[in-house]
This record gives sequence, C-alpha cells and structure tokens, in this order.
Amino acid sequence: MEGIIVKDEVFAFAQPWFLLLLLLLPVLSWLQAGRRAAPSIRFSSLEGLRKLGRKIKGGAGGFGGHFLLFTLALFIVALARPRLGQTTNQVEASGVDIVLALDVSGSMYARDFTLGGEKADRLEVVKDVTKKFILARPNDRIGLVCFAGRPYRVSPLTLDHDWLLKNLERVQIGLVEDGTAIGSAIVSASNRIKDNPAKSKIVVLLTDGEETVTTVPPLTAAEGAAKLGIKIYTIAAGTRGLADVPTRKDFFGNFIYEKREVKVDEAMLKNIADVAGGKFYRATDTASLTEIFGDIDKLEKTEIKLQHFTTWRDLFPWLVGAGLGLGALVLILNMTIWRMLP
Repeated sequence: MEGIIVKDEVFAFAQPWFLLLLLLLPVLSWLQAGRRAAPSIRFSSLEGLRKLGRKIKGGAGGFGGHFLLFTLALFIVALARPRLGQTTNQVEASGVDIVLALDVSGSMYARDFTLGGEKADRLEVVKDVTKKFILARPNDRIGLVCFAGRPYRVSPLTLDHDWLLKNLERVQIGLVEDGTAIGSAIVSASNRIKDNPAKSKIVVLLTDGEETVTTVPPLTAAEGAAKLGIKIYTIAAGTRGLADVPTRKDFFGNFIYEKREVKVDEAMLKNIADVAGGKFYRATDTASLTEIFGDIDKLEKTEIKLQHFTTWRDLFPWLVGAGLGLGALVLILNMTIWRMLP
C-alpha cells in the first residue's frame, strides 16, 4: 500500500556562500563615490560657461551607479543558485491483513467486565477494546466476522476503518441462532484472508465459551489455516469462577442475572494458537483484555517505509537574464540620455 503526501513549495539556495559577495557592494559604492569627480576643462574665465553648465550627479547617488550595483547584486544572487522546490513524502506500508472473529453467543451478555467504572456485559467491552485496536492500525486491512451457532460476515477486509467501525457498532447478540461454532468461525475468517498477498495474515479469535456446534472441528480448521500461512491468536474472555449471567427477563423486558459458573475451553484455544503459530491469551477483566489487544498490536507491526525527496526548479537563468537586461539598459542610457561630454 502506498500513499503520497505533497508538501508546500520551499525556497533555498544551492550555494549560499556566494551571497557573502554582496558585502562587497557597499565598499564598491563607497569607492565609486570617492573617486568620481566632475570632469573639467581649464578656462581663463568661467563666466561665459556658468549659464551653460549643468550640475552633474556625482557619487553613489547617481542612477547609473545604482543600476550597476543592482546588476552586480543580481549576478551574485544568481551564483548562489536560488531554487524553488516541492517536497514529497511517499509512504510505503507493508500492511498486515487481520480478521477479527468475535463470539456473539448469548453468554456474551454476562456482566463480569467494566466500562467507564460501571459494570458492562462482555460484548459491550469487547466492542470498545476492538474499536481502539482498529484505530491504532490505520495502515492495515481489517475484516470482521462474528459467530454464535454459525459465523456471519460483518465486514470484508478494508482500509475504510470508519465504515468498519460503523459495522462494529451494529454488532449485537441474537442475529443468528445461539451456540458456539468455533471451528466454523476459523474457516470463515480464513476464507476472508487466504488469497490476499499481504506479508502477514492473522486471525484474532475471541470467545467466552466452549464449542457447542461442530461443523468443522476447531483443530482441523486451525491446521488448514496454518497451511495457508495464517496465524491465529486466541482470546478466552470472562472471569474465572462465577459470573453474573442473564437467565430470563422480567415483565419489563430487562434481564434477570444469576451467578453461574463460567466455562471456557482454554486447552482447546491453546492448541488452536499453537497449531496456527499464534498465541493464547486469557482475559478475565477489561484491563487484561486491553493489554492483550495491545500485545497483539506490538507483535504484528506494520512495516512502514518513508521516502522523502524534493523536486527543484532553478531560478538561476531568470536572474542572469534580468542582470544582462539591466546591464544592457544601463549601457544604452549611458550612450544616450545620460551621456555627458567631458
């Protein structure tokens, strides 16, 4: 993936040390003023010429002297080679293709995590942490698969993360039949990523339960992913022991929670990660889940190369042309209207 960022034009001198010659111009001006004197002819009497004579502009204040010094200044600045340049940054990102496979079975209603200091259900917290993970990886194509009794695609691999986050917000429990189909989720996520040319392809699988609906055995699915060059990071979410799990709804449609034992097949998730070259994590609260996604972010870094170059346009010819034109103008004026007889 490549991107080009063009910055504003810049101005610089290629050989700025020539500008030191400008310090000689005041000296030349002073020498010219000191040595210049009005030309004269000896007469026995000047009375006859007083009315015919005219004043001569002497010293450095004469137009001819100013034009000559300005011409020299143009040539000196031209020697310093002033240039206008356009700076361009080309970003080449060797991205990581990531598919997030999130469990949305009924057990994700369990309220054993916190969000903003308040109790929150697992799915609510997972969506919040996943959002931060996506925002931290702007150069990667990320897709989203959710699963319960069967998997379904929420978003294909995309760099349009704003669109991806909108789809993430719409994720909820109950869109498909309940259950936990981990093997099918791995197959679905792998199919979304297998044919892409990315340097690194990974699946992040998060679940809070055990396999209850088996179409493809999870380890078989993991072995297939490994053969396709896909790494799988597995996350077991949920507190150990008892958690507040919704069992029914009251008259107003609100969940009634009861303490129930949390069951997660950690051994199976470890085996999946081992077979597919990834890593297994256990998230028992919001803090540990955040750390896990941070660790995955560090392990799967996107390689970014930045090429910086500037295209220059030399102003030397323009200054030389202006200097020659001004010098020719001074020469013509000295031979015509500025001409003075000795």
